[in-house]
Amino acid sequence: MGMTRIEFHFNAPDKLAYACRLLRKAVGSGARVVVLADGDAVAQLDAQLWTFAPLEFVPHAQQHSAPEVLAASPVVLTDTLGASLPHQDVLLHLGQGEVQGFESFARLIEVVSLDEADRQAARRRWKRYAEQGYELLRHDLQLRETAA
Repeated sequence: MGMTRIEFHFNAPDKLAYACRLLRKAVGSGARVVVLADGDAVAQLDAQLWTFAPLEFVPHAQQHSAPEVLAASPVVLTDTLGASLPHQDVLLHLGQGEVQGFESFARLIEVVSLDEADRQAARRRWKRYAEQGYELLRHDLQLRETAA
């Protein structure tokens, strides 16, 4: 496998709502995604994935689920990256900290809100990835919404 492809999705008005839409699209295309967020965000995202689109359930599990459930789930929600994760296609990062272990994924998507602290943390991660030689893709969600 080559270097991880890294994308930043900037200016998300609501990170969790955006993550739900992104996960629905990813699962629809056959991707298998690990979502990394802090514990509160994992719980909130878990709840939102059950309710955000009544006719389009996004199958998911939390990291501590039974191994057979994890293996069958296209989306795994976790607050730590560990060896017990069943797939390595896409890592969706909703937190502000550095991501340890992202290199084992084919693709990393960083979602960044309008919050200034979140934006500053994202800039630090962007700089770190660039220093390590990663090619970075930027998606400005505000530009996309204005164009739509």
